[in-house]
Amino acid sequence: MGVVTKRSSMTFFSDPTSHYSHRVRIVLAEKGVAVDIIDVDKDNMLDEIAQHNPYNSLPTLVDRELSLYEPNIMMEYLDERFPHPPLLPVYPVARAQSRLTIHRIQTDWCGLVDKILDGKDLAKCRKELRESILSTAPIFAEKPFFLSDEFTIMDCCIAPILWRLGVMEIDLPEKPAKPILKYMDRVFNRDSFKASLSDIEADMRR
Repeated sequence: MGVVTKRSSMTFFSDPTSHYSHRVRIVLAEKGVAVDIIDVDKDNMLDEIAQHNPYNSLPTLVDRELSLYEPNIMMEYLDERFPHPPLLPVYPVARAQSRLTIHRIQTDWCGLVDKILDGKDLAKCRKELRESILSTAPIFAEKPFFLSDEFTIMDCCIAPILWRLGVMEIDLPEKPAKPILKYMDRVFNRDSFKASLSDIEADMRR
């Protein structure tokens, strides 16, 4: 007779290669949430996901009767459901600025990352992403984390992209990128970041 494994009340269906899944896993690790993380091959989806997500897409977060299938909404939900440590600012103006920054990351970087990882317009997209990241070096120099003295939801979006630079064959020149490289060391050495990595992601920088 097989052993029946009882699941936690929260289940996260995660693509172990995706920076979108990765950003949510960082939030889960930061919060120390008890969650079942199920790695799913996006080319071999589980039937169970379609029961919770009308788009049958990854990532998908299930918390009791609630199903979420947009990573930024998942991150904000987790921050509200588990308020410590806070990843979004308390005040409305600062919250709006954080959300706008995430929108800019999404618009300026994520589309390029997706194209590169899909093998589309490689030379053009690599050049554009590299130049865009380098242009932000002065911002990384200002504070320990991105625009903040504390680790925030913005870092949860940026760190998975920077972690994948080697896989995307993007090299940052040491001198102009020094603040970014220091930021990467600082974030990548956080216990929560290490805990967030899937096995596939852990191998990306070995």
